[in-house]
Amino acid sequence: MTGPLSRSVEDYLKAIFQLAERSEWASTTDIAERLGVAPASVTGMVKRLAESGHLEHQPYRGVRLTEPGRAAALAVMRRHRIIETFLITKLAYDWSNVHQEAERLEHAASEELIERMAFALGQPRYDPHGAPIPTREGSIERLAYVPLADVEVGARVALRQVSDEDADRLRYLKSIGLVPVVDLVVLDKAPFGGPITVRVGQRETKDRVIGPDLAAALMVERR
Repeated sequence: MTGPLSRSVEDYLKAIFQLAERSEWASTTDIAERLGVAPASVTGMVKRLAESGHLEHQPYRGVRLTEPGRAAALAVMRRHRIIETFLITKLAYDWSNVHQEAERLEHAASEELIERMAFALGQPRYDPHGAPIPTREGSIERLAYVPLADVEVGARVALRQVSDEDADRLRYLKSIGLVPVVDLVVLDKAPFGGPITVRVGQRETKDRVIGPDLAAALMVERR
C-alpha cells in the first residue's frame, strides 16, 4: 500500500485508534460496529493493513496500530479537528452539525491548507468539543479526564470533552448549557444507576438532571 491512503483506509485507521484508546486492542466486531460495515469487510481490510505494515493482528485479541498506522491515524484526526475548529470559529458553523462536514473534508484537505487553518486559528490545542488536536509532529495529549457518571456527590468539576458524533445530543447539551469548559457541581446521584443532578455555571447557575448514559459520555476534570 503505497502513495496517499484511500478514504476507506484512513477511516479504518482512525476508528482503530479511537477504539484502542479504551483498551490496547480493537476487536473486528467493534470496528465493524463503529464504521457500520459488515464483519467480512473488516476482515479483508485488516488483512490488507497488516500486510502494508499499518497494524498488527492477533487472533482472538484483535488489532492494534503500528507506528506507521498510528502516525497516519493521528494525521487524519488532526485534519478533522482543525477543520471542525475552523468551521465553527471562522465560518459560524454550529457545533452540532460540523462533524459530518469535517468527515468529508478531512480526506481532501492538503497538509498546507490544514497548517494555514491552524495558523489562522492560533495553533489551537483542542477542538470545540474538547478533543485534543494532534500536533503536526504526530503526538497527542493524554487527558486525565473522568466520566461525569463516576464523580461523587459534592465534587466540583469542569466539563472538558463531549463526543462530536451525535448531532441531536450536541444540540441538547448546548440547550442546557453543558458545553466545554463550563463548571459543574454534582448535587445528587440517585441510587441503582439513576439520574444525576448537577449545578451548571458559577454566577448564573441552573440545576440540571442528567440521565446515567449521558453522564457517562461527558468527560470532566476535577477542580
